[in-house]
Amino acid sequence: MKQFFIKSYGCQMNSYDSLRIADALQEAGHKSASSMNDANILVFNTCSIREKADEKLFSDLGRARLKKLQAQVTGDDFIIVVTGCVAQSKSEDIAKRAPYVDIIVGPQEIHKIAEDIKNFEKKNKIIRTESNAQNKFLHLTHQFFNREVSEFLTIQEGCDNFCTYCVVPYTRGREFSRDASDIIAEAKKMLSMNVKEIILLGQNVNSYRGIGPDGETWNLSRLIFALADLDGLKRIRYTTSNPKDVDESIALAHREVAILMPFVHLPVQSGSNAVLQRMNRKYSAEEYLKCIDLLRDSRSDMAFSSDFIVGFPGETDDDFQKTLDLVEKIKFAQAYSFKYSPRPGTAAEKMPNQVPEERKSERLQILQKILNDQQSSFNEGYVGGHLNVLVTKGGRHKNQQVGRSEYSQSVAICDSYLEIGDVARVKITESMSHSLVGVVV
Repeated sequence: MKQFFIKSYGCQMNSYDSLRIADALQEAGHKSASSMNDANILVFNTCSIREKADEKLFSDLGRARLKKLQAQVTGDDFIIVVTGCVAQSKSEDIAKRAPYVDIIVGPQEIHKIAEDIKNFEKKNKIIRTESNAQNKFLHLTHQFFNREVSEFLTIQEGCDNFCTYCVVPYTRGREFSRDASDIIAEAKKMLSMNVKEIILLGQNVNSYRGIGPDGETWNLSRLIFALADLDGLKRIRYTTSNPKDVDESIALAHREVAILMPFVHLPVQSGSNAVLQRMNRKYSAEEYLKCIDLLRDSRSDMAFSSDFIVGFPGETDDDFQKTLDLVEKIKFAQAYSFKYSPRPGTAAEKMPNQVPEERKSERLQILQKILNDQQSSFNEGYVGGHLNVLVTKGGRHKNQQVGRSEYSQSVAICDSYLEIGDVARVKITESMSHSLVGVVV
């Protein structure tokens, strides 16, 4: 038996994959370590979305190398594994720059990590970068360990959109949707471990098209209706959606399924049609606004978060103003915004009219000020009102607990003696910068 530690970078899908890797390692008889210092198996689950992902990985690998050298002095086994999107796209670079890494596998090969560790011989480095999501889900362990109250459940992987700034189609492959019966079976296992909220996950989650138990092709809405019938499930969420795939069926689910939360993460990236076209986003700003209206018509209390990229190649002051105009029209409850940074191998990397870093920073500061003000205004609107809060953990103070509202706000509950997993009606007494405080009604 060895002790393992998994460091997960980046997106929610990596969080899900890391959990499944941990399941497989525990099923193989290994034990989860509380820190990197206690482990003799180190797994780095990498992400290519954020800037300087390679540098962060190699910095961590440098520290791992020192631990491996110490283990060699004492004659102990020590294995370093790199997986995820950087492993998929930069496997040769990793093998060259960090020859002490033992196993390099892409995100669709994680089901083989436990077996690779079992059969590992020091003289033979293992590199796997196949891309078959179907095989991955067929062979992932069916033994589960250590689930929280709220958990991700991947239903779809990969992307066929080929946005010009994004590496996902090259690292996660083309779109693949899991069979609905497989998803439902996994959801039932999660519920048996006291999971109360399931967040359906996909690179393009609302493009889900999986085969149902009836042999028909199910969309996301039909899957949600089926999951809503499971005993013990209190909340359903889904992320991340593409505006081009929002339709009446998902609006129907929001109208009819009480446990489907009225909060949707719907990345727009830009309010300028010219920029959206260069991004290859396949919708216009006007079509995005129609998606917002469709979902708000389904539930009057619907709230939204979004993603924005500022300083995309060729973005003018007028383009940026159109983004600000769109933000003012919609009023987001939350949002994430970033300066454009080129990703190797993407079409946008070679586009002309790259925006200077100084201009990007100026625009980002302006946008984030507006988005932060909108989030604060949204939160302050609930002071004196009530929210339904799913209790997820204990708080930092005595008799305090923390949970999430239906709109994904973090809420600290004072003088609370609830159970983890309870959903309580909470009166909001205070609004903080990014969270709320309240008491149980």
